[in-house]
Amino acid sequence: MTDLTIRPATPNDLDHLVAWNAAMAAETEDKILDREVLTSGMRGVLDEPRRGFYLIAERDGEPVGSLLVTYEWSDWRNGDFFWIQSVYVVESARRSGVFRALYAAVEQRAREAGAVGMRLYVEHENHRAQKTYEGLGMQRCDYHMYEVEFG
Repeated sequence: MTDLTIRPATPNDLDHLVAWNAAMAAETEDKILDREVLTSGMRGVLDEPRRGFYLIAERDGEPVGSLLVTYEWSDWRNGDFFWIQSVYVVESARRSGVFRALYAAVEQRAREAGAVGMRLYVEHENHRAQKTYEGLGMQRCDYHMYEVEFG
């Protein structure tokens, strides 16, 4: 097996992050994202750590996946949840432990930060991802998600 490392993303990773997020939206939701908006949004995280952070998985020095972590304050629990978002693994590296390594890195950071837990959302039809998350010990929540978009 080749070396897999996880590291924080830097502005130098922006091209990979934008391409991967656009690919993820197309693959999972059949959405075409506005690249200019996406780039600005991702730069907004890289420039403002209070918004969250990206992690990059590298195999033998080559980027093969990433995810975003954002924070949600829970007044009920007096602490932050770490939300895992924008997960992407390049096709040639899927099913090889990349997401598992990214997840472990998030869990370690969450525990070190005193977070109260970790959350993510997944498309209803993405059964393979659901099985992966359950295999890592995550449980389905009793909440439905609602939203309204402005603009």
